[in-house]
Amino acid sequence: MVVYNINLGIGWASSGVEYAQAYRAEILRKIKQPAKFIFTDLVLNENIETLTQNIGFKDDEILWLYQYFTDIKIAPTTYEISKIIDTFNESITNQVQANDSRIYELSGGQKKVVCHYRDMEKEYVDRVEYYINDKLAKREFYNYTKYITEYFHNDEVYLRRFYNEDGSIAYEQIVNGKNEMYRLPNKVCYSKVEFVKLFLNSLNFTKDDYVIVDRSSETGSVILQNYKPAKLISVVHADHFAESQTTEHTILWNNYYEYEFDNADEFYAIVSSTDAQTNLLKHQFAKYTKLNPNLVTIPVGSLEELKYPENERKPYSLITASRLAGEKHVDWLVEAVVKAKKEIPELTLDIYGEGGEREKLAKLIAKNDADSYITLKGHHNLTEIYKNYETYVAGSTSEGFGLSLMEAVGSGLAMIGFDVRYGNQTFINNEKNGYLLPYEIDMEHDEIIDSLYQAIVKLYQRDDMDAIHAESYRIAKDYLTDEVKNKWKNLLK
Repeated sequence: MVVYNINLGIGWASSGVEYAQAYRAEILRKIKQPAKFIFTDLVLNENIETLTQNIGFKDDEILWLYQYFTDIKIAPTTYEISKIIDTFNESITNQVQANDSRIYELSGGQKKVVCHYRDMEKEYVDRVEYYINDKLAKREFYNYTKYITEYFHNDEVYLRRFYNEDGSIAYEQIVNGKNEMYRLPNKVCYSKVEFVKLFLNSLNFTKDDYVIVDRSSETGSVILQNYKPAKLISVVHADHFAESQTTEHTILWNNYYEYEFDNADEFYAIVSSTDAQTNLLKHQFAKYTKLNPNLVTIPVGSLEELKYPENERKPYSLITASRLAGEKHVDWLVEAVVKAKKEIPELTLDIYGEGGEREKLAKLIAKNDADSYITLKGHHNLTEIYKNYETYVAGSTSEGFGLSLMEAVGSGLAMIGFDVRYGNQTFINNEKNGYLLPYEIDMEHDEIIDSLYQAIVKLYQRDDMDAIHAESYRIAKDYLTDEVKNKWKNLLK
């Protein structure tokens, strides 16, 4: 019996879906349940192993669609730059060392080779680009050997070759704009959907296997047509419907889950992270459909143990952790802290995470001369970090669960966030371990900032911070790993 978990892509600024999968991987290991984590996106910005290992997966747990039909393993990058240089047919006329790359000029500068480092000290490279007269002609990707070459014309890729360990071509992907074709030794697939179908059928599912769909916006239909005889499970990672467009007679499901919910009778179970979401789904399926799926609550994350500070927590310290994306509204937190700082001079905010909003946030912090007390910390493993802070603040207005919220209460932090489904309502007991703040979609910007500011000031005017931390620890006990292990055991029995 194997549990196959299907996702799209993965990156440095991973979403809650990838973190949820990493937590699940740890749980499945603990109950000695073999599992594979499948990624179906073409990941080229890094060796995929760098990304999966970083978040906590083991190499032998990963199945990458684009590497599956080769004999090259998921493995760290260990390819030395000297091996690239040995392939040059012309002498090097100049070389330039950049931060994370080395540029070689050949033929008096007409040709240029850019080698991107994975490890500068060991001079391991995972990506090499070849330019002719400053036009990109070819790009190669390496782990312990070359596994992909891309060919370009007018800066557009038209061909990708995927290799075996011995350097032979395992298969090719021909690209023509948005159209693509896959040419394998004994098969031609005329679309990615056909390619994914071939992949799924190659896994030879048995009736004892489970296929867990974590994210499938492009592949949902092909999964539902090719999962048998395994059992199919859907995991809901976000709010599952559009409330503003749901009436007494119709419901608009979130587009990520619409296809799955319309075919809910195909699923062995649909798993939500909180009882609140499970109960709402039960009500909605009964009201709007004739389907009666098996709806189950299993938290997407768990806590190995409660974390207690070895020393006193840093006074007046706030922390937030998320992807730096617009929907997380970290900018609201910055503005609220700037305002609260005028009443609480010792106040600080540390922002953990990476994402597209980083530059915007940096400018906002600088604009308010807040660099001395608001810090962008980047991506870190926060397991042993939360406990050093007093308070967690969240700006998000929608969390299917909120792994960072769980980790924060697991370290006993006071909590501030909006009264929105589902994570904040799960981890914040209003007035007891922090504050749930009123939120409406049409609230004025200044009203939102003022609400956050007032909650921060109100929290630090209280004299019962120890009791607040104790309540967070109480809430966290339901999310200890042993509790979650038993839920997965029961579902997979």
